[in-house]
Amino acid sequence: MERVSTIVQSQPAKFFVVAVVASFATLQAHALYTGIRTKSKKDKLNRELKELYREDFLLASGVDGGIVTEDGREASIASAITKGAAIASSIPLSVAAFDEGLIREQLARNYAFFGEEGMSKIRKATVVIVGCGGVGSWAAIMLARTGVFKLKLIDFDYVTLSSLNRHATATRADVGIPKTQSLKQAIANIVPWVEVEAYVELWNVENEKENGWLEGADWIVDAIDNISTKVDLLSYCHSKSLKVISSMGAGAKHDPSHIQSADISQTVADPLARSVRRRLRMHPGHPVLSGIPVVYSTEVPSSNDPKALGLLPLADEEFEKGAVHELAPFADFRVRILPVLGMLPAIFGMHIATYLVCELGG
Repeated sequence: MERVSTIVQSQPAKFFVVAVVASFATLQAHALYTGIRTKSKKDKLNRELKELYREDFLLASGVDGGIVTEDGREASIASAITKGAAIASSIPLSVAAFDEGLIREQLARNYAFFGEEGMSKIRKATVVIVGCGGVGSWAAIMLARTGVFKLKLIDFDYVTLSSLNRHATATRADVGIPKTQSLKQAIANIVPWVEVEAYVELWNVENEKENGWLEGADWIVDAIDNISTKVDLLSYCHSKSLKVISSMGAGAKHDPSHIQSADISQTVADPLARSVRRRLRMHPGHPVLSGIPVVYSTEVPSSNDPKALGLLPLADEEFEKGAVHELAPFADFRVRILPVLGMLPAIFGMHIATYLVCELGG
């Protein structure tokens, strides 16, 4: 013990202990300094971003230093900025009204993926989405988030409570309003510089000739449920050399690993794709054999499965009411519905959006 005590009290041992304590203190001081410096940088960046958002909001609102309220009183800038999110969707704004630095910051991950040239093509693109339900709404919202310059949304239907298991943007507050309006409002809240035209209309050849909805489109998305309208749209686009991608059947499916894309002529195991392919070959206006990319699923329920899903039967009381076909929104639309697991249409829509932005961005 005396020898140990002597060693501990020796000069080299004392020096070693002091060195260890000093090193530890230095490390702690460095960590504290680094933390303070990092926090200072973050605070500075946050202040700069807030100032940019403030200037961006004032520029978009067309005011300088204050905002005049409806009763003529001037609101403070801070109050106006706080209320900015609530009123932004009601202000028609162009890309020029927004700070390009903020736009590029929001699209930073996309720029990292596609590069300057690719993103330039994407941000100049116009895409028309025909059918804004479970598939079309997800395609539209992801195209907008990626920075596509202009979207045209076409759908005659309205949001219902049963839409909420699969629609990309609809909430209970949207029930009863057109699906295209719900989408337009949501897009304005996320990427307000994207130009959106919303049409509460049924697409058909006659309406297209009158309105020219597809003119100038870089791509058209077919997310229509009704097979005859779907075939007419695909045939029309093919006859006009318009680029179109089509969604096949997402209903009654549950396995996302079977979802893929291919030319319409190469699809297998998808009943809707098979029917569309046959009708396109026989189309009286413009027959189509190939040249249309589609998203489809090869999932096939077992023929021995008693729980295999299909069109749901109508209740007996519906037949008792009389003309059952009058339940359909239009004469050639189906009355019965398919069960839909909401995630599958969403994946179909995002598959379409991914295909399009990769095509646009090279």
